Amino acid sequence: MSEWFEMVVWGCLVINCLSILFLLYRAIAGPSNPDRAVALDTIGINLIAITGIIAIILDSIHLNDVILLIGILTFIATVAIAKFLEKGDIIERDRD
Repeated sequence: MSEWFEMVVWGCLVINCLSILFLLYRAIAGPSNPDRAVALDTIGINLIAITGIIAIILDSIHLNDVILLIGILTFIATVAIAKFLEKGDIIERDRD
């Protein structure tokens, strides 16, 4: 890896980590519940990006499964949060 590319990769890692810190603040102190949901979804996206950057630093393809797993879990969490915000519960217990 060239020195310039390595500096860019480490800079991206630092920026993503700072972004997660700001998003944690938004998820905790958000003015409304939809803002918190968007912050949590974006934290998941940043975790995917950080995992990809670490894979680049380590020059490894073994983290691709982890990236896919985080993506799937983030999608499921986003759908669950959206359903909770819309209806108030996640699992409907009515069987008519």
